[in-house]
Amino acid sequence: MSTRKLFGTNGIRGLVNVELTPELAIKVGAAIGTFFGRDKNLILGFDARTSGPMFAKAVISGLNASGCNVYLAGLASTPALQFGVKNHKLDGGIIISASHNPPEYNGIKVIWSDGIETSHEQETEIESIYFDNKIVYAPWNKLGEKHELPDVNEEYKNAIKRHVDLPKLASKHFHVVVDAANSVGGIACPPLLRELGCKVTTINANIDGTFPGRLPEPRPESLADLSKTVKAVGADMGVAFDGDADRSIFCDGNGTIYWGDKTFAVVIKQYLLKNPGAKIVTPVSSSTLIKDTVETGGGELIWTKVGSVTVSQTMKAENANLGGEENGGIFYRPHQAVRDGAMTTVLLLNIMADTGKSLDELIAEEPQYFIEKGKIECPDNKKEILQQKIYEQVQTENVSTIDGVKIWFSDGSAILIRPSGTEPVFRLYAEAKDSDKALKLVENYTAILKEFLSKL
Repeated sequence: MSTRKLFGTNGIRGLVNVELTPELAIKVGAAIGTFFGRDKNLILGFDARTSGPMFAKAVISGLNASGCNVYLAGLASTPALQFGVKNHKLDGGIIISASHNPPEYNGIKVIWSDGIETSHEQETEIESIYFDNKIVYAPWNKLGEKHELPDVNEEYKNAIKRHVDLPKLASKHFHVVVDAANSVGGIACPPLLRELGCKVTTINANIDGTFPGRLPEPRPESLADLSKTVKAVGADMGVAFDGDADRSIFCDGNGTIYWGDKTFAVVIKQYLLKNPGAKIVTPVSSSTLIKDTVETGGGELIWTKVGSVTVSQTMKAENANLGGEENGGIFYRPHQAVRDGAMTTVLLLNIMADTGKSLDELIAEEPQYFIEKGKIECPDNKKEILQQKIYEQVQTENVSTIDGVKIWFSDGSAILIRPSGTEPVFRLYAEAKDSDKALKLVENYTAILKEFLSKL
């Protein structure tokens, strides 16, 4: 962690007991408590990581020391905790999770009173309190208290039910395979689906913070077991969650795994049929498929920088009810304007029940794009000038500079070139109507970047 930076794209993250230590967590807790103010009431929970309870105790100590009361929810998904903030009318929350990172990492996310993660401006305030020693500790007789909040998962599960056609969904008796990644995705979603009339088969459902089944990031190449299980048991659909269950990647009845763009497009299409002209929010890293689907459905597309915090904050500012990311995050604001894996699963099942179509049939109706990705190493101190060079090269094209440089070509292909916010690399995301074209775009622009870099 840099000397003046705590928060990354999505909360504070680091290697357990190397970058993220109990000592740091206590001080961060006190800084967060100072930011919220004395006597504020905050929820706190964690995912399955082995270090979760340790960091929970450390952060609670810092919060209580600054005079904040903590409502401990324990093991729960990020969206369940975010819902808990709103449902119990609390002032905010802290989630101990490193989301999709490997088990040796953990992290701290801060939630505002509306259940949405704090804005980047608010994160800067917390950093200022932390680094400039502005922490305000409470007197000995004004310390915060810790309370238990045991029913968060049940309340969250029941809230999702309010957004579906229960009789219609129950009548379909869908069979769903849930890959819970040995984490909190297995707490609320499997019983929720059973209560909605589904047959549920689970894999990697036992809580184990070493993530023995697979790593917490649900990527097509790591979900072979989900695909095989769906085919073996004849299920209608499979879903795989990340470590804190705010993201979900889906598999159809044939065992085909889909990136988040594909399933988000299914949700957009059906949403716009019922809500013509609606605003849809998505980062510039999303596929042209999203642009096509929104335009065909008569919606209004709002592009944002990459990052779930930015999508949520933009939805709030624009009064938009639907957002999504290519990594499997869907934000359904009638429930809550945050990524929510269980809500997304139920939305898709509801669409399948409404249309009478299988997931593969729904996806086959979409325009088909092939995606290729690449990256090149680039020192952080050269990122800005390299981005300027690439922009100068392509500025006569149809270009967006919301986050990096995204170029749309007349044949429907596109490429996004952006500096990573967490690593010394530039990432390239290309797509086209055929795979060779997408691969060629990555190769061509990788060569251009390398040539510019060699001259810097």
